[in-house]
Amino acid sequence: MAERIMTPFGFASTADEVLTGVDLTGRRAVITGGAAGIGVETARSLAAAGAEVVLAVRRASAGEQAAADIAASIGADRVTVRELDLADQDSVRRFVADWDQPLHILVNNAGIMALPELERTAEGWEMQFATNFMGHYTLTVGLHDALAAAGGARIVSVSSSGNLFSPAIFDDLHFAFRPYDPLLAYGQSKSAQALLAVEATRRWSGEGIHANALNPGAIATGLQKHTGGLRTPKERQKTPQQGAATSVLLAASPLLEGVGGRYFEDCAEAPVVTERPADYSGVAAYAVDPSNAERLWDVAADLVAAGAPPSGSTR
Repeated sequence: MAERIMTPFGFASTADEVLTGVDLTGRRAVITGGAAGIGVETARSLAAAGAEVVLAVRRASAGEQAAADIAASIGADRVTVRELDLADQDSVRRFVADWDQPLHILVNNAGIMALPELERTAEGWEMQFATNFMGHYTLTVGLHDALAAAGGARIVSVSSSGNLFSPAIFDDLHFAFRPYDPLLAYGQSKSAQALLAVEATRRWSGEGIHANALNPGAIATGLQKHTGGLRTPKERQKTPQQGAATSVLLAASPLLEGVGGRYFEDCAEAPVVTERPADYSGVAAYAVDPSNAERLWDVAADLVAAGAPPSGSTR
C-alpha cells in the first residue's frame, strides 16, 4: 500500500497559509456552492493567489454579494458568478453547455445535510444523493473536455466524516425499501463523493486530470441547519478559513502535483479505517475502494441516461 502523504500543514492551517507563494495567474477554477461557508473562503484564497474563479451557485444574488466581498478583500476583480442547481440535472447540463474554456480546477464543494424528511428530485432520486453526488457527477463528466484541455487539471471532491455513517447502498440508493434516515442518506452521499474522486482519477489521470477527496473538518455553517447547529467540541472546530485549507491544498498546492484518488483531512492523507473511530477521523475503506468507485460511476451513468431510479424505486 502506498505511503500516506503528509504536508507541512495541519489542523489549524488556513487556506491563505497553504497558498503562500503559489501563483495561480492564468488558471481558472469553478467552485460549487462558492457563496458561503468554506466555499467562499476557498474562492477567496484561490482568487487572492491569482486564479480566475467562477462561483457556481443556486442563488445568483448570494453569489454576486460573495464575489463583491472577495473583490473588496483582495483588491482585485477575479470572481464571476454562474447559476447552478445541482439537484436539477437540466441546470447542470446548461452550465456545462455554456462552458467553453479550459478548466484547471473544479471544486465540488456544495452540499446539503440531514434533510429531516425524505425528499426526491423530479427523477425520483433521494435529494441528498442527488445534490451531493449526482449533480457533481454530471458536472464533472460534462466538464471532462475542459479539464483535459487545461493540461494538468485537478478535481476536488468535498466529502466529510459523514462517510463513516454509510457506504453507497447499491441495491437501494434512493430509500425505496429502507426507512429513510437523514444521517444515513447524508453518509451515503458523502461516501459517493469520495468514490467519485477515485474513479475520475482512474479514468482520466492519463489525460493529466487528478481528483482527490477531503473532509474539511467541523465548521459552523448553514450546512448544520437541520441538525441543531454544530455540536463538535470547541477544541475540534475550525474557522471557515481553516476548513478551506485542505480544499485549496488539493486544488492548487504544488505538494500534490500528480496525486489522485486519495482522501485527505487536516491537510494530510487520512488513514483508511475498517470501523468508525470515536473521533470520526479517517476514511472508511468502502469510500475509497476502487471496485465500489467503478460500480458507482457506471450506476450514475445509467441513472443519468434513464432519468429515473432503478426499477422498484418510487417517485
